[in-house]
Amino acid sequence: MDLKEKIRKFIESNLVVFEEEANFSDSDNIFEMGFVNSLFAMKLVNYIEQEFGITVDNDDLEISNFSSVDRIFQYIESKKSA
Repeated sequence: MDLKEKIRKFIESNLVVFEEEANFSDSDNIFEMGFVNSLFAMKLVNYIEQEFGITVDNDDLEISNFSSVDRIFQYIESKKSA
């Protein structure tokens, strides 16, 4: 399973809507669409740190870094290459 698939699977397993209502692309803002909430944001940060061995710095805690599969992927890639 590649990185984007892992991210999407985690998001899909934490939706606050019924799964059949959750059609979103990798570039869609999952917060604006109402698929996830602020509790999910905390779970996502924990997931990223545990799953990918990354420390999410306080300066990085901006919703724009975590708003879509693509943005999360880009964030993880940038932290891994730093």
